[in-house]
Amino acid sequence: MLYIGADHRGFELKEKLKEWLKDRGLLVEDLGAHTLEPEDDYPDFALAVARKVFENPDSDRGILFCGSGHGMDIVANKIKGIRAALGFNVAVAKQSREHEDANILVLAADWVTPDEAGEVVKTFLETKFSGEERNRRRIKKVEMIESHASNHPRH
Repeated sequence: MLYIGADHRGFELKEKLKEWLKDRGLLVEDLGAHTLEPEDDYPDFALAVARKVFENPDSDRGILFCGSGHGMDIVANKIKGIRAALGFNVAVAKQSREHEDANILVLAADWVTPDEAGEVVKTFLETKFSGEERNRRRIKKVEMIESHASNHPRH
């Protein structure tokens, strides 16, 4: 399943890509916003998508849309097992899957056109994790950090 979500700044791009995704036969669940609400808050949608991907992080994927992408990326990565990546071009999206095994793509609607976003999404969804030892090792380190996240460093 592919879960998508957007705040007001990413709403228009989400709506355009939602149809593009469905036209390609993908199962898409839109977790909002369902209407353009200028006062909505990105954490609500990032959390909704991250929680759904968390349920099946190895098979499900997410796409988040907001203006800069930064806020959505920060929120999604607060959820254990989520590896969200800001994808601003095809090369970055490809590497996020090959090297980091990212399971959520974050798109910055202010900086990508619908055509560019479509290419980035296509690449993200079609690219597989490389499985190389160095990449597995690095992901294991990230997972160790996640498991100890409540242990705040002392200054």
